[in-house]
Amino acid sequence: MKEVLKHIQVRKEAYAQLPFFDFVRDSQIDPLRRLAWAPYAAPFIMGFIDLNRYVFRVEPTKDPLQEILNRHTHEDDRHWRWFLEDLQKLGFDKPLDFNDALEFFWGEETKYSRQLTYQFCRYGLGASAVKKAIAIEAIEAAGNVQFTAAAIAARDLQAVTGKHYKYFGDIHLSVETGRTFGPTSTEEYIENIQLTPEDRAEAYELIDTLFSVLTSWKNDLFIRAKAHPIEQSEPVRVGAHAVSPQ
Repeated sequence: MKEVLKHIQVRKEAYAQLPFFDFVRDSQIDPLRRLAWAPYAAPFIMGFIDLNRYVFRVEPTKDPLQEILNRHTHEDDRHWRWFLEDLQKLGFDKPLDFNDALEFFWGEETKYSRQLTYQFCRYGLGASAVKKAIAIEAIEAAGNVQFTAAAIAARDLQAVTGKHYKYFGDIHLSVETGRTFGPTSTEEYIENIQLTPEDRAEAYELIDTLFSVLTSWKNDLFIRAKAHPIEQSEPVRVGAHAVSPQ
């Protein structure tokens, strides 16, 4: 498993170089603009509720690895509430009638967010605990990149609004370490799992596919964030510098 985890790290480092993350980290851009991708990410973020409950979790289980995954899914269960709370604080929870909401969540603007959810269902439903662990480890690695960048924008926005952003800020980042498995003993257990050459090849394919879809998703969110209509009468001030939406 160690070689598989190394491959995830390689893909994570390449993923971190996407223009999206430069944009989110850029303190010369209005911090609200840098988080304007949030509504378009909602289908995947909210879809993670079902991924945790119905795809990655198996209860009861006698498999020690599946038990580790179960604990992780329960720890992850509260994060979507932070997301909804932050959407409200960011002003992105404007009312839509039911038909418009359905059209948005299943429309072109959110198709990459949905596709990402479907890929995790593809690799997770009925899969072995090992394959699920690899998929979760990949998304945790990618999530660490995202929340490291988003926390910078959240801090800049907090300096202006005085509001604390749990999902996009430091609270979420503190639990999105980039690794699924906490204690050292558990991490060693995962690393020492033996894979056949065939299993390893399948793992590399899984990781490459997920990071490919993640990349398409982030490239699309980059476009959406720059185009999202943000109502703001004055430039936001970050430190001593005034910055306008770009």
